[in-house]
Amino acid sequence: MSDRPHTPLLDTIQSPADIRALPKDQLSQLCDELRQEVISAVSVTGGHLGAGLGVVELTVAIHYVFDTPHDRLVWDVGHQCYPHKIVTGRRDRIRTLRMGAGLSGFTKRSESEYDPFGAAHSSTSISAALGFAVANKLAGNRGRAIAVIGDGAMTAGMAYEAMNNAHAAGNRLIVVLNDNDMSIAPPVGSLRNSLARLVSSGKYLTPRRLAAKLAAKMPESLHRAAERLEEYARGMVTGGTLFEELGFYYVGPVDGHDVVSLVEILENVRDAPEGPMLIHAVTQKGKGYAPAESSADKYHGVVKFDVISGKQDKGPSGGPPSYTQVFADALANEAERDDKIVAITAAMPSGTGLDRFEQRFPERTFDVGIAEQHAVTFAAGLAAQGYRPFCAIYSTFLQRAYDQVVHDVAIQNLPVRFGMDRAGLVGADGATHAGAFDLAYLCTLPNFVVMAAADEVELTHMVHTMALHDSGPIAVRYPRGNGLGLIMPAEPERLEIGRGRVVREGKTVAILSLGTRLEEALKAADQLEGMGLSTTVADLRFAKPLDEALIRRLLTTHEVAVTVEEAAVGGFGAHVLTLASDQGLIDAGLKLRTMRLPDRFQDQDKPDKQYDDAGLNAPHIVDTVLKALRRNSVGVELEESARA
Repeated sequence: MSDRPHTPLLDTIQSPADIRALPKDQLSQLCDELRQEVISAVSVTGGHLGAGLGVVELTVAIHYVFDTPHDRLVWDVGHQCYPHKIVTGRRDRIRTLRMGAGLSGFTKRSESEYDPFGAAHSSTSISAALGFAVANKLAGNRGRAIAVIGDGAMTAGMAYEAMNNAHAAGNRLIVVLNDNDMSIAPPVGSLRNSLARLVSSGKYLTPRRLAAKLAAKMPESLHRAAERLEEYARGMVTGGTLFEELGFYYVGPVDGHDVVSLVEILENVRDAPEGPMLIHAVTQKGKGYAPAESSADKYHGVVKFDVISGKQDKGPSGGPPSYTQVFADALANEAERDDKIVAITAAMPSGTGLDRFEQRFPERTFDVGIAEQHAVTFAAGLAAQGYRPFCAIYSTFLQRAYDQVVHDVAIQNLPVRFGMDRAGLVGADGATHAGAFDLAYLCTLPNFVVMAAADEVELTHMVHTMALHDSGPIAVRYPRGNGLGLIMPAEPERLEIGRGRVVREGKTVAILSLGTRLEEALKAADQLEGMGLSTTVADLRFAKPLDEALIRRLLTTHEVAVTVEEAAVGGFGAHVLTLASDQGLIDAGLKLRTMRLPDRFQDQDKPDKQYDDAGLNAPHIVDTVLKALRRNSVGVELEESARA
C-alpha cells in the first residue's frame, strides 16, 4: 500500500465536461495521473487492474471527443471501466470498489447516468450499443453509441451476430476494438497511426464518396469491382477486411496509448457520415505499471497489493485448498486412469482450475474462448463419439448456453459432465457472477443428474462418480473459496446415484441440506440440541434424482423438516415440496419449510455477510425451526396469546 498519488490535473476533473475543457496538450498528463489513481485505488480494494490500465487513454479520448452521457458509452467486460468511473463523478468512492454498499466492479445503470448499460458478462456491448443507436435513429436523436469491446470478448459469437446487423445504425454506431493481446494485428507505431488518420479523415473520405457516386453510374459489375478493389486495398494495409465484410468501415490498427492521435482519429470518425465505424486500437494490458506488464496475466485480477513492489496480499498460506483446485486435481487423477476424459473451458482455464489439468494433459484440454454455447455442443459431439468430456464453466456463465444444454445434451441424453464453479454467492463480484440459478434450470431437465458438494471430500467423490457415469448428462455444483481442511481420501468413492447420507441422527427436527450449507446446518443442530430439540442432519448430495426413500423417512418421522440450499427458488426445496405433496407426506401435519436465496439480486459484499443477508446461516435455520414449532429463542413453546 502507499499514499495517494499527486494528481493536480485529475483533481480538477469532476465530469467528462471538464476533460473536454482541457487543451489537447494536457491530455497525456491527465492519462498519467489517471493511471496512477487506478493503481492506487485497486491496491486498496483489490479487483481487476490490468484491463483498466490498458484503456486509460481510450477512456480519456472517448470522453474528450464524444458528448457523454448524451452519447452512450458501453464498456464490454465491465471490469475495464475503473478509469471511466473515476472521471465520471465517482472518484470519491473509488476506494469502495467491490465492497459492501460501495461501487460495483462493473458498469451499473443504477450507479451513474454515465453507465447506460450494465456489463459484467462478456460480448454484449455491440448489441446493446446497436440498440441505443437505432433508438436514436428512430427518435431522430443525433446522439451516438460507442461500444468498447476487448479483453477477449471478440472470441464470442454474439459480438459478430451484432456486427452482422449493425448497418441499421449507420454512423450513429461506433465500435472501439480494444485489442490488448495483439491477437489480430502486429505492434503499431507512427506509420500505422498516420494511415488510420488518413483513412478516417475528410481528405480521404470526401474523394472516396465522390468516387462512389461516380462508380454508381457504372455498370453493376464495374461498380462492384471498384468497390471491392478499394476495400481490399485498404484491408491489405490495415487488416480490416473481415470487419468490412460485416458492414463496418474499418480504421486501424492504431496505438491505443497515443491519446492525441486517438482524439484526432475519433474526431474524424465522429464527424464522418460513413458508418458504422470500427476503430481497432492496440493496447497493452497492465500498461504503465511494471509488475503488471511483466506478469503473465497482466494482473487481470488482484487482491490488495503494495504499489511499489507489486506484491499482493495473498494472506496466510498453507490453508485448505480451494474447491476449484480440488475439482481440477480430482479430474486430473481421473484422466490418469481414463484416456477418454477430456476437459473444456470457455476462456477461464485458471478460474476453473483447468490450467492445472492442462499441465498434465495439454492434448486433452480445450479452451474454446468466450463461447459457452459452442463449448457445450462441442462437448456433446465428443460424448457422442465415445469420449468423456468435462465442461468446467462457472454457474453464472453456463446460463449463456442453456439452449445447448437442453437441445444438444439433455434431449439426446449424452453423457456430458458439467463442473459448475462459483455456485451460490460469490462475494465481491456481486449479482452478475453469483451462481444462483443452476439448480432451477437443470433440475427440471429429464435425463440429468445434478449433485452439490458439501465439502472437498464430497467433491472428490462426485468427480469420480461423474467420470464413471455414462448413461446421461451429469453436473456438480461447488462454491467459490476454500474447503474445510478435511483429510482427503486415498481413493475416491463412487456414489450411488440419487442416494444421500445422514450425518447426524435425531428425532424431532430434520434438516435436509444440499451443498456447503451443511456446515451451518450442523451448527444449527448443535443450538437446537441445546434447546432440547433432537435434530437429524442429512446431506442429500443429489438435487436430482432425489433420494425419495430418505426424504420419505425423514418427513414421516420428524415434527418439522427444513430444506437448505445455496440457490434460488425453484431448486432443491421446490422439488422436495413437490415430492411431499405428490406422496401426501405433509397430510398428517408435518411442518415443512424451505430455505433458499432470496428472490432478489444481492449486491457485492463479503460472502459471510451475503449469506447472512440471505438468511442462510445457522441462526436463521434455528429461527426457521422455532417459528415452525411456535417456540421462542430458548425453545420454550409459546402460549396461544403469545403466538398471536
